[in-house]
Amino acid sequence: MPTASLLDRFLDGLTPLRPRAVWAHGSLAGGDYQEGRSDLDLIALLPGPVGLGTVRRVVALHRSLRALPLAAKLHCSYLTPATLDDPDRSHLTWAHRRVLRRPVTPVTRRELHDFGRVLHGESPAGLLPPVPQGQLSAYVVRDQRDFWRPAVGKARLWRQDAWVDLGLLTLARATVTLRDGRLVSKREALGELPALGAPVEVVKDITRRRYADPAPADGAWVARRAELTRAYLGPAIDKLVATHG
Repeated sequence: MPTASLLDRFLDGLTPLRPRAVWAHGSLAGGDYQEGRSDLDLIALLPGPVGLGTVRRVVALHRSLRALPLAAKLHCSYLTPATLDDPDRSHLTWAHRRVLRRPVTPVTRRELHDFGRVLHGESPAGLLPPVPQGQLSAYVVRDQRDFWRPAVGKARLWRQDAWVDLGLLTLARATVTLRDGRLVSKREALGELPALGAPVEVVKDITRRRYADPAPADGAWVARRAELTRAYLGPAIDKLVATHG
């Protein structure tokens, strides 16, 4: 299985950095992983400071994997015990075939506590601080207000599958988190969207592309889908933020 083979090679290549733990979150941990479609979202806890030498070794590791199937979908953030506590702190991250710096958000931290998958070493429960519900809710509202709401105004983005999918699914997941205090998978979020008033055609489109093997969309549908998504998301985000912000 390509996913298992890739993870084995990654963990083996990580051994010289002496990780205390490697955890999976997202779809791989939450039971909704679709091989070849879902990302492989990982966290590696290294024992000491992440200096230039460590950065070079991380880059070399990921580049050594790039010929393997699915390697482009493997994303990993690198933390240390001294940098675990602050959810706003940015960490060395390999994603989208390059080095980035980004935080491990309260949503990711809660995922790790609720259903994180231990690939190596210690459990998140013994190392990662808990995420209070207030902190999680505040982050979810801020993400909708400050990231997703401005993005609705950028028409060109919404001709891309990923923006349509993530825009609607993130709204549904945010709604459930704020309403019920829990995290849900993308599959569960899809089931929530019709009751939230999302365009039925777009929800069906996401479902086909995620769980079936549809023919490529034509340009007319891509344009219509973008209009439907933006027309729905703007007011829906405004309502969510007004209710919970």
